[in-house]
Amino acid sequence: MKKLHPVMFAGTGSDVGKSIIAAAFCRIFRQDGYHPAPFKAQNMALNSYATPEGLEIGRAQAVQAEAAGVPCHTDMNPLLLKPSSDHTSQVVLNGRPIGNRNAYDYFRVEGREELRREVCSAYDRLATRYNPIVLEGAGSISEINLRDTDLVNLPMALHAGADVILVGDIDRGGVFASVYGSLMLLRPHERERIKGILINKFRGDIRLFEPGIKMLEDLCGIPVVGVVPYYRDIYIEEEDSLALATKSVQAEQGKVNIAVILLRHLSNFTDFNVLERDPRVHLFYTNNTDEIAKADIILLPGSKSTLADLHELRRNGVAQAVIRAHHEGATVMGICGGYQLMGQEVCDPDHVEGEIERLPGLGLLPVSTHMTGEKVTRQVKFQLTIDNGQLLKGYEIHMGTTIPTHDVPVSPLNLLEDGRTDGYYVNRTCMGTYIHGILDNPAFIDFLLEPFADKLADTGTAFDYQQFKEEQYDKLADHVRRHINLPLIYQILTTHD
Repeated sequence: MKKLHPVMFAGTGSDVGKSIIAAAFCRIFRQDGYHPAPFKAQNMALNSYATPEGLEIGRAQAVQAEAAGVPCHTDMNPLLLKPSSDHTSQVVLNGRPIGNRNAYDYFRVEGREELRREVCSAYDRLATRYNPIVLEGAGSISEINLRDTDLVNLPMALHAGADVILVGDIDRGGVFASVYGSLMLLRPHERERIKGILINKFRGDIRLFEPGIKMLEDLCGIPVVGVVPYYRDIYIEEEDSLALATKSVQAEQGKVNIAVILLRHLSNFTDFNVLERDPRVHLFYTNNTDEIAKADIILLPGSKSTLADLHELRRNGVAQAVIRAHHEGATVMGICGGYQLMGQEVCDPDHVEGEIERLPGLGLLPVSTHMTGEKVTRQVKFQLTIDNGQLLKGYEIHMGTTIPTHDVPVSPLNLLEDGRTDGYYVNRTCMGTYIHGILDNPAFIDFLLEPFADKLADTGTAFDYQQFKEEQYDKLADHVRRHINLPLIYQILTTHD
């Protein structure tokens, strides 16, 4: 195949759809016979994923790699910031945490070149293996106050020699000003890298915007490579959890009602994507105590700050509501941080998470958690200990160790392929695990729903999530193809400067 230039999708701001557009082009290039791979030098997200090597990257790059049909790798996201408060983040470099930083210290010029060398080296390694590299920017390309410390936008495009497509969100309004203003705030050598403008999230009759396309091209001197309409019927895993609260609705008859507790520091919410699509399930996200009481199954999700979330659950009455619902017959299951919350206590004597040294847990599982500075990240294969059936898949990303309390029998939920055990199992209504992705396995969902079989109407069976995701990537690629000038983009990516 012809060698293509790397391409970066940069934005006029945050949430303009860069991640989804990058995923679409990963799939388009793959469909057209290329061997693409995604790259984002620095990502900020609580939703992360474990690579096959057992290292940690942002979930968005794992999704883009899946769209490209290649295994995810830390070189695709060498720097990951996981917010732990409004001002501090855990810094993950090349898949391993290197400590917590507050925003001011992180963005200082001092020590910045070391990080720049790391992300550039990761890109260089990736570029030797794939064609083309699909880079994603972060936030706005024109944050001029951070220009000297920026690692992810135009400095990275310049290092890679990437052609930049500027993505603007027309749905939020002001697209002319945001595109033109973004370009005018760039320095001349940076502006030269911008080869196209892509208007995203258009609603309505495209004919009404056609005069605007020419106006924008005349104003900026850069071609508009497409106007991509807003879509509602394509499901790609989201990068952040902002939309979860909108999925909080009343219980439904004829289905198993499952409540996911909305934690303030909720992480890895993609654990529940399969359940959202299962026709037997009505899934909703809530921290409303009345809604919790209506659930058949309550799921406690992962948390970036387990102790802070535990304190909040006790303060707002959610902890008591979960305990009460369990006593009245609801199944309660915790995943990762949620598993830690379900125990007798969570201890942090070394202040790994913050100032709180100990809090009593929900008391639903006879286990105790001790926070440690070392992070466990790995992909795993496992069996349910009480089933001994087929081999299931998932991944771990957690800090802390959880063990049974004194004089309590060992009762793991899962037996891992390498002989280790995971989680704790009291009975079919009370269990916890460190394994993210456990709910991506149809066999485990069947196990979870089996006690509620008498509630189910004729709603069919679980579906193949992997096949579903592949169909969605293809639908996304088709949607974007229809609304962009792909020959022009290929011309841009093969024309010498």
